[in-house]
Amino acid sequence: MDLLSVLGIILAALAIAGGHYLEGGQIEQLINVPAALIVFGGTFAAAAIQSPTDEFSRAVKLVGWLFRGPRFDYEKGIESVTNWCVTARRQGLLGLESQAEKETDSFVRAGLQLLVDGKGPDLIRASLEVELVTREQRDLQGARVIESMGGYAPTLGILGAVMGLIHVMTNLDDPAGLGSGIATAFVATIYGVGVANLLFIPLANKIKSLVLARYHYQEMMLEGLLSIAEGQNPRAIQLKLQGYLK
Repeated sequence: MDLLSVLGIILAALAIAGGHYLEGGQIEQLINVPAALIVFGGTFAAAAIQSPTDEFSRAVKLVGWLFRGPRFDYEKGIESVTNWCVTARRQGLLGLESQAEKETDSFVRAGLQLLVDGKGPDLIRASLEVELVTREQRDLQGARVIESMGGYAPTLGILGAVMGLIHVMTNLDDPAGLGSGIATAFVATIYGVGVANLLFIPLANKIKSLVLARYHYQEMMLEGLLSIAEGQNPRAIQLKLQGYLK
């Protein structure tokens, strides 16, 4: 799990609740189930309406992927490619079959399998670049679904506030309750603006960053696999791939 993301969300909640409390407010004033239903329910509904089913499902999976804390160890990747090159020189490309079975990254595993099958560099590049670019574009589109929620949430917050004020205006015969009623109405605005700027938009941007980081890492691994297919020596491959570390 991405500890930094979790800590960020907790800190954001504490900052809002703590600031409200220091100004003399009560934490209970920030809890409003109808407002939460309007903002969160409406935001997810709007995102579902605008997005095809597969894009919405991918957005949900990307959030889970983010909190699993994906890591891309470039140095370890370079070391792996170098070792694969040594194995291929000593045992032939068929010697990489056992390495392919152990590889957890499906993209890299597919590349190793293509090497084992004796495919040439051009075919390997053509096969893997399609997957590389397609996955990047689909994941970025999923991130944009989450980003769109950051646009809908504040508007739904205003809608919730207006609905709350309508409810207050229908009870003008109870002046003592007007103040608390108006305060409760604006909780929806806090929810909308808060989750947009402290949750949805930051999550979308972080997912975009991780998608691009994964693309960069897998591009490096692809270059390494192509170098093995071309018969380059381990040292030359290592020097080439170290350019991705800069």
